Order: sequence, then C-alpha cells, then structure tokens
Amino acid sequence: MESDSGLVSPAGNNMKAVLCQRCASKVLLPGSARYCRRELFLPSMKKKNALVADGSPDGDMLTDHWLVDDMYTFENVGFTKDIGNIKYLVCADCEIGPIGWHCLEDKKSFYVALERVKHE
Repeated sequence: MESDSGLVSPAGNNMKAVLCQRCASKVLLPGSARYCRRELFLPSMKKKNALVADGSPDGDMLTDHWLVDDMYTFENVGFTKDIGNIKYLVCADCEIGPIGWHCLEDKKSFYVALERVKHE
C-alpha cells in the first residue's frame, strides 16, 4: 500500500480514523495503528453470534491490515469467544464482523483488515 493512497503515513501509520463499514462507529483514531502485510483468513462478515456458531465459515484470505499492539488502543472493538486459539474482532456497537483477527498466543498483535473497515 503506497502512502499516496492517503491511508498510510510516511512513517507507516494510519492517517485517517478507522470506522465500522456498517454503523460508522470509530474503531481507531488516526496514527494509532501501523500498516502491515500478512495473510490472514477472516470468515465472511456477519453478526457476532452467527460468527461463533458457524464451524466452517466461508471467508477471505486478506493481506492488508492495520496492526495494533495493545487492545486498549482501540476506541470501540469487541471480541468473539475463543475459536481455537483465535478471537475475531467485531464492531462493539453493531457487532458485525469480523473486521480483524487476534491470536491468543501473541498478546501484542491485533490485526484490522483494511477491506473490512472504512476510513475518514
């Protein structure tokens, strides 16, 4: 992702606020996350309770993410129940998701997929 897209600063951080696509609730403030590329599978977007109930979900392999190293950096995010050693990130207001991914073995890595959020 090039910095000329208006999303990534020269230092590699998010230049705009990160919002829920559905309800526009603020997930991250500008400058609070770092851009990274990592292939992660995220199930298709749906309500939080349907996400946990669906054992073998459809989804997408996504590579462009905002990386946050502290869960308290988020303005507004919820987590699913553990699914194996993964928790998915969802909007805390409308509970749609997953917008991101967190492995329980890595306490300092929370990924938010750029394709699953909007920026403003």
